[in-house]
Amino acid sequence: MKANRLGIHKGNKATDFKLIAKGGFGDGVNAYAHSMAWFNGYLYVATTRGNFPLMKARLPIGLNPWPVECPENPFDLDLHAEIWRFDPREESWERVFKAPSIIGSHGKPIPRELGYRGMLVYRPENGDDPVLLVSTWSPAKGPGPLILMSRDGRTFEPSCEPGLIGLPVTTIRTMAQFKGRLYTTPAGSRGGNPNVSAHSIVYESKDPTKGGWEPVSDFGFGDPGNKTVFEMAAFGDHLYVGTFNLEGFQIWRTDAEGEAPYHWERVIEKGAYRGAFNQSVLSMYPFKGALYVGGAIQGGGIDRQNKIGPAPPELIRIFPDGDWDLLVGEARDTPDGFKAPLSGYLPGFDNFFNGYFWRMCEHDGWLYVSTFDWSTIIGYAQQSTWPEAFKNIVGELGAQFVMDHHGGCDLYRSYDGENWVPVTTSGMGNPYNIGMRTMASTPYGFFIGTANPFGPKVIPIGGDRYIPNPRGGCEVFFAPDV
Repeated sequence: MKANRLGIHKGNKATDFKLIAKGGFGDGVNAYAHSMAWFNGYLYVATTRGNFPLMKARLPIGLNPWPVECPENPFDLDLHAEIWRFDPREESWERVFKAPSIIGSHGKPIPRELGYRGMLVYRPENGDDPVLLVSTWSPAKGPGPLILMSRDGRTFEPSCEPGLIGLPVTTIRTMAQFKGRLYTTPAGSRGGNPNVSAHSIVYESKDPTKGGWEPVSDFGFGDPGNKTVFEMAAFGDHLYVGTFNLEGFQIWRTDAEGEAPYHWERVIEKGAYRGAFNQSVLSMYPFKGALYVGGAIQGGGIDRQNKIGPAPPELIRIFPDGDWDLLVGEARDTPDGFKAPLSGYLPGFDNFFNGYFWRMCEHDGWLYVSTFDWSTIIGYAQQSTWPEAFKNIVGELGAQFVMDHHGGCDLYRSYDGENWVPVTTSGMGNPYNIGMRTMASTPYGFFIGTANPFGPKVIPIGGDRYIPNPRGGCEVFFAPDV
């Protein structure tokens, strides 16, 4: 994208993006474009399949009618996760990998992976060629999650034993390279929660192509309230990690020097003093001399299990000296002084329906922040447990009105971290795009992948039967550099 006379690129607007994959790559069961990476001249996008059918079987979350048509047993669907590759020169897609079948602990065939939640291009310090690493989500009756490795973008092989080192967990979400080493942590439990592992330990591998994972932190950094290490990022001289904590997330950092377990320093506690409404760190990204941190409450902004929320997320930034700013959120007194949102935006960019600040990415000098938005789900929710005021508002407007005028996730961008402009507040014109789960900056332009579990058949709000949904299934958008 061309820059102005000051050398500043204009930044992307919604009309710069074109839809390059829709309907879950032609299969609406592909619900999430769950991870994305640029590797060896191609864009790689990995999916998670059947989120709503799996959710219906696992969690009683009070939806009636259920939004999509589901078999009684979700594994009657093809739930084998997929990896797709896009060639921007030919503008063509190719599926390069599909999860194999294995025999589960119950003696029946199941997919080895339901989804691929993370991607990272690992660059060895010894000068060897980069490799593409993919973290996986295993069925509860499977052996556990893996980190897959590919050198050629076509062959994906396990680089570790199931469960990383045989842990009783189901998913690995985040990975970060720091000082030539790779760091990760489990995120899900066999009890059915894909977010909380109750195993909040950071693991390190000096060479992830060969495994060799070792713990480098104490459990929960000494605080049993830290149920999961949910996100991590390398920034400056430290590796930063963010936790899931019912009293508010914590952020810790280490220089990863000396003997393991390393010395860790806490830089943020109690959800930046917002408490339980900043339950988890969901995204972290270094940008122009600071680390930007997006928060969330699990379950899309409503933690029914722990009766927290609904509440929209906040955005903060942390400087190398430990000072921090509130960028989007609620003004408040803190032990670090009074904090007011420098952007002027209340939580969720003034949108109550935004439950997460899900992903961040820099492109052409702009920081992009995406959201998860739950307004489209309102038409299927049982309203009996809602607060009266909220029930009255929705009842007066109508669920279809909310979907038509608020449905679809948001994407905002900023050049300085304080002044933000919306790119889209409608899921790029598709209300079923409830989240932008992944983004990638590439030499050819900027890519975005969505979470859209409303396929392949949906029951319209107020309807009485399931019909094909041409707008269901994950989508990928591309804003080419011109």
